[in-house]
Amino acid sequence: MVVLAASIISKSGKALVSRQFVNMSRIRIEGLLAAFPKLVGTGKQHTYVETENVRYVYQPIESLYLLLVTNKQSNILEDLETLRLLSKLVPEYAFSLEEEGICKTAFELIFAFDEVISLGHKENVTVAQVKQYCEMESHEERLHKLVMQSKINETKDVMKRKASEIDKSRIEKNRGDKGGFMSQSMGSGRIDSGFNNDMSISSSGTGFGSGSGFGLSTDVDSFSSKSKGRPPASATAPPKGFGMQLGKTQRTNQFLESLKAEGEVIVEDVRPSVSQSRSAAPPPTDPITLTVEEKLSVTLKRDGGVSNFDVQGTLSLQILNQDDGLIQVQIETGGNPGILFKTHPNINKELFSNENILGLKDANRPFPAGQSGDGVGLLKWRMQSVDESVVPLTINCWPSVSGNETYVSIEYEASSMFDLQNVVISVPLPALREAPNVRQIDGEWRYDSRNSILEWSILLIDNSNRSGSMEFVVPPADSSVFFPISVRFTAASTFSELKVVNILPLRGGQPPKFSQRTLLSTENYQVV
Repeated sequence: MVVLAASIISKSGKALVSRQFVNMSRIRIEGLLAAFPKLVGTGKQHTYVETENVRYVYQPIESLYLLLVTNKQSNILEDLETLRLLSKLVPEYAFSLEEEGICKTAFELIFAFDEVISLGHKENVTVAQVKQYCEMESHEERLHKLVMQSKINETKDVMKRKASEIDKSRIEKNRGDKGGFMSQSMGSGRIDSGFNNDMSISSSGTGFGSGSGFGLSTDVDSFSSKSKGRPPASATAPPKGFGMQLGKTQRTNQFLESLKAEGEVIVEDVRPSVSQSRSAAPPPTDPITLTVEEKLSVTLKRDGGVSNFDVQGTLSLQILNQDDGLIQVQIETGGNPGILFKTHPNINKELFSNENILGLKDANRPFPAGQSGDGVGLLKWRMQSVDESVVPLTINCWPSVSGNETYVSIEYEASSMFDLQNVVISVPLPALREAPNVRQIDGEWRYDSRNSILEWSILLIDNSNRSGSMEFVVPPADSSVFFPISVRFTAASTFSELKVVNILPLRGGQPPKFSQRTLLSTENYQVV
């Protein structure tokens, strides 16, 4: 009582899509399908025909046949119900009920057939359930895409460092060829006098000026970008160790990659700190970039409850060209009543309160352009609470002593508000001679023997793994040794749900192109 095959064929018996549910040779199924048009008579109202060995249950679909090949002992009523369900699924996936449309969606149809029929028997599913099963997201696919994107970003960083190294070597070569004598004669007096104000020169981005030195790499880069092909008149060589440090970093990355290829667990690549993630962010390419950043400080009690919950957020504006400075920024907030917003002193507070538009009090004054870092701060906000339901990630630690061993079970529960990335849970341990015995873990672990810390890392926490656990064994120790537990993670959404809706040019015309970056990161997240 099984379905041997489900097929879509043409009037002439040509197989367009055929899914076999039992072991069957290609020659046999092609023979069965080719013989079917000869068995179907004209002018008959039946929906099945039988031979000595098999039964054909079919339904015409315009110029094609939807066909089930079953054995003669199969329940024909159940087969007709299966055929009826398949006839509803075919138009859902096929672009058109013709040969070309069926062939283009052959794999989608086969996947749908597999959801309806399993090992020759019909599953108790509906059309909506089959579509949901076929469209379901894959957690492994998202992890793979994250890993691939991180590798791409790392490759871009290496490329930028190499390009910077080549530019600096060219500058050094030009110095040695054309500016060596003046460097020796003028280097001592002017560089010493300008050393104390190097930081102001670097932050202003001018590159050089009266009484300033050229020792910093940022000065050299800005100077070379503004005067291409022109060697500096007076400069000192940057420290030689800087180039060696770049090479060392690259070799270290290659060494870590080789360890990962051999199966070693390297957590550093998947859990960059906040400062590293910000420095590794690509430079802005759009004329206007707005950055929404929230920093989370949370202190949870080991027995449950929230001791401290504080969110501080900022909205920053960065403009590349001064011509785009005469603008106003229209935003949209999530309407969280617990968040208090505070604008910059130069922002028109009345305009923001009434229309959610951020603009300067002096409408004829443009926003400054070319800022380093995150640009100019426009808006700040803060959120405080003692409600445990707003906490994005809770940690429970259960140490228990049994004989000469301490069994520690740790579990996490993540809120559905955020998808957390690069999660690292650091558990302090007593001084050990060797790594703890990790018996079960959802994710990866790493033991820092120098600081006696066990780090539990999860690359991504989404709807497929909102909860997880880890269990390990150490020598007998007091339960207070395993606290405080520190947590680090990032997320691509924020508590404020602040979004930039539009950029309003004050001069009229088309609004300039802009981009928005959003980041939620932990500043101090502990379980005490």
